[in-house]
Amino acid sequence: MSLQLVRNGMVIIALFFGLFYCASPKKPVVSNTANGPDTVVNEPDSATVSVPQTDTFLENLLRQYPQYFDRLVRNRDSLRLQIIYTQINRSANNKPSFVTYHFNVNPDQYFYPASTVKMPAALLALQRLNEMRIPGLDKNSTMVTEDNYAAQNEVFNDPTTPDGRPTIAHYVKKIFLVSDNDAFNRLYEFLGQEYINTRLENMGYGRTEIIHRLERFLTEDENRHTNPVNFYSDTGKLLYTQPMQFNQRPYLKRNDWIGQAFYRAGKKEQGPMDFSKKNRLVLADLHEMLRSILFPADVPLKQRFNISPDDYRFVWKYMSQYPAETDYPSYGHPDYWDAYCKFLYWGSGKEDLPRSFRIFNKVGNAYGFLTDAAYVVDFEKNIEFLLSATIYCNSDGVLNDSNYDYDSVGLPFMKNLGRVIYDYEITRQRPHLPDLSTFRIAYEK
Repeated sequence: MSLQLVRNGMVIIALFFGLFYCASPKKPVVSNTANGPDTVVNEPDSATVSVPQTDTFLENLLRQYPQYFDRLVRNRDSLRLQIIYTQINRSANNKPSFVTYHFNVNPDQYFYPASTVKMPAALLALQRLNEMRIPGLDKNSTMVTEDNYAAQNEVFNDPTTPDGRPTIAHYVKKIFLVSDNDAFNRLYEFLGQEYINTRLENMGYGRTEIIHRLERFLTEDENRHTNPVNFYSDTGKLLYTQPMQFNQRPYLKRNDWIGQAFYRAGKKEQGPMDFSKKNRLVLADLHEMLRSILFPADVPLKQRFNISPDDYRFVWKYMSQYPAETDYPSYGHPDYWDAYCKFLYWGSGKEDLPRSFRIFNKVGNAYGFLTDAAYVVDFEKNIEFLLSATIYCNSDGVLNDSNYDYDSVGLPFMKNLGRVIYDYEITRQRPHLPDLSTFRIAYEK
């Protein structure tokens, strides 16, 4: 379809601002102890939490590197540190089997998932298109977003595509390449809250809750309402129209509190911040979602996203492609670098990365939380493993002040963790070397 879809010739570009929800039910008791540079305040949830799962193997491996992990291991609970590592063993016919190890993994220990929620949203968008079975409608069809409620944004044009047409495919691409917030919001509006959370619950991810757009200050009611959406063919023929949706399902009853103080509307308020109406994605669920995307034939049928083989390869491509390898949009230095969304193994590194080493992943960082779920592949050394981790990088306990310990704590941890696991994989005895040709992908550049 041509750019005639642009209303009044105008290009609609959404501008987004911080999304902060705050409420004031009864708050948990928190420590008021002043903390030095090596002290992390313990911030327990007020609800009873499960006993964390830690496997001896993974704890012992971390303790072999006290220079990297000693303080983190000692402060695992206050840092809300969780790690899941999956070894992959191949049979003689290359069929994978999985052995998973945990460190301090607790589904009741809340962390803010930030952009990691974009991964299931992207897969669900492709799945919903597949389920609709409308002739001519696919991920490359033009998607026009209307507005019909308070705070909704229209999108008739995407200037980052070659021809200006907004599409599901391009939104998914931007989500995995640079974690684009606007792209997630468009998919969230196409899917609607009810579809997202019902489908995830049916897949076994009942603790996960995706209930708000990102980087936008909206009320619960505004987030429950999602925009009308129309799809068009390349010639401008209307293929499908979807009215505004409203989710009437009650939210999960949660009691998720973080921090000692927080800023709201520029004013500092004492006491923990309420995250009970924010997105939640349990690390074990995130890890299993990643495994199901990379190894769909090797997970239970209910955990598989209902998408085509072509869609799987499309997702794999942009999960592992570097920003500079991309034609549209054109991402380059200094704003984007190879490891822009690759925390594990690379940390904050901005050097050019080897093309024989790929990480298929999704990261998230906000409110002091740093999270990455990754499938790491070295084609030259025949190495592969799954690794997911999250850490809370906020030693002063204050939220919304933009003063987080990502550079001093979080990113060095992610880099060191990825490299320690990789080094272990090099020495690990495996019955058969993997054939990784399935994951060799032709990139755009």
